[in-house]
Amino acid sequence: MSQIAFADAGIALSTVTELVAPHGGTLKERYLPPDEAAALKQRSAGLPGVDLDTRQLCDLELLLSGAFSPLEGFLTQPDYARVVDELRLADGTLWPIPITLDVSEAFAAKLAPGSEVALRDAQGVPLAVLDVEDIYRPDRQHEALKVFGTTDRTHPGVADLLDRQRPVNLGGRVRGIQPPSHYDFTALRDTPRSLRAWFEAHGWHRIVAFQTRNPMHRAHRELTLRAAQQVGAKLLLQPSVGRTKPGDVDHYTRVRCYQALLPQYPAGSARLSLLPLAMRMGGPREALWHAIIRKNYGASHFIVGRDHAGPGKDASGKPFYGPFDAQHLLEQHQDELGIQVVPFPAMVYAANRDTYLPSTEVQPDDEVRDISGTQLREHLREGSEIPSWFSFPEVVDILRERHPARAARGFALFFTGLSGAGKSTIAEAVVALLLERTSRAVTVLDGDEVRKHLSRGLGFSREDRHANVTRIGYVASEIVRHGGIAVCAPIAPYAQSRAEARALVESHGDFIEIHVATDLKVCEARDRKGLYAQARAGTIAQFTGISDPYEVPEQPELRVDGNAAEPVVLAQHIVELLQGLGLLRG
Repeated sequence: MSQIAFADAGIALSTVTELVAPHGGTLKERYLPPDEAAALKQRSAGLPGVDLDTRQLCDLELLLSGAFSPLEGFLTQPDYARVVDELRLADGTLWPIPITLDVSEAFAAKLAPGSEVALRDAQGVPLAVLDVEDIYRPDRQHEALKVFGTTDRTHPGVADLLDRQRPVNLGGRVRGIQPPSHYDFTALRDTPRSLRAWFEAHGWHRIVAFQTRNPMHRAHRELTLRAAQQVGAKLLLQPSVGRTKPGDVDHYTRVRCYQALLPQYPAGSARLSLLPLAMRMGGPREALWHAIIRKNYGASHFIVGRDHAGPGKDASGKPFYGPFDAQHLLEQHQDELGIQVVPFPAMVYAANRDTYLPSTEVQPDDEVRDISGTQLREHLREGSEIPSWFSFPEVVDILRERHPARAARGFALFFTGLSGAGKSTIAEAVVALLLERTSRAVTVLDGDEVRKHLSRGLGFSREDRHANVTRIGYVASEIVRHGGIAVCAPIAPYAQSRAEARALVESHGDFIEIHVATDLKVCEARDRKGLYAQARAGTIAQFTGISDPYEVPEQPELRVDGNAAEPVVLAQHIVELLQGLGLLRG
């Protein structure tokens, strides 16, 4: 079947009088009645609890609202295994993405099937209780290969899975106490039930949904308008505003751009609604998942574009997914999916015709123009003109306000390595070279200094070391958020801790991991405090490199040998890297 041909397979453009049924036939909302919720909230204070991270919090919100129907909770092992291997739940229902609750070994050791676990937000507010049915240890490498098709940590979903997720999964149904709090764009935050009610009240029954994680410009408007016209439907713009790809435009700015775009559609033809989804950037599987979620919100059609939910290129420069892989996977499952897929090619601007057209309709004599995401960021950074054919003035104004011309982008240099590797010395040299070249604020978060102040009271257990590094990551992220430069130099021995620090920083700017890979013998020879000798004698316990492991970074932005050259020479290499990345002017 051709790229466009199956958009209306089996559909007549006749009047539809009722909304499509949720996936599995029933909307699985998990909130308890108010009296029961109040009682459970009071009792949850005495239960073991988990403070959910961003991904888990988004997943819980969509479980509770029914957006993940037919799921009633986090996957048990039978469901998990079949989803990973076959894109199906244990009962055979189509479901492509594992929805799991990961916890530490120490926490899991306190539990057994039949236990109850309070699920809380970052402030400790109880949102739900998990009835534990299953406790299991998944094979994360296998999951990465099956779900994402790769174990390359350049893929953000893989990096999260392998480096940040904890080793044990808890499976079971959830009972909802209250939804997570949102104070932004509250009028745009629908549940499946509330959006379905709005559709019914306004007589919308044929609805095509569009997923996005980027600001929308003229090409997106043309694509969505044509797709809606092609299938005779109203348009639901439903951007993801949970976790997206590191480096994406923040959702506050994006939503303002979407609001500015709405008047460009015919009156009464488009609705904007926000989806608190934690994207996995899983390409074809994610596209199938997105379609199911939109079906639960009441959409009858779903637009799938080129490289839907793809994260870009792998470590070798090759795209993770083919441009039409997502369309092909949805085509395979079209009959049982229950929502009609509208595959659409990229829209391009033909200057000689002064119009947008599908890339499949471009003629040899057409003068095609485009502006890539990188080129758009360059226009914003330099303050240069953005052509009117590319975007709308109202959208450009919002982006310029968020990204002022010539504004410096914040970044963090994160040195990691053994004690005595030379991290602090190289960092000191880098700071000197930076201050020679820029008047920007540079803040040093040295490992020893951090332990004296920010992490006073923490010991050297794995948990305390993890807390120390994530505190450094949080402070660095705030420095970066305000356009500053953070120079961090902890030992940071564990991959998970470094990954969490990276995630914190990359929500606001760039994270440059520098592994100072000095040989252990050299580090011991440099040891003026005699710490290594004490560790070998057993006087100091849990000493990195001797009695506690150092997990070598697999894909740092730079790896240097602290004994290969003078610190100033190594520092110069780092400055050149920053210049090459466009983070520092030459």
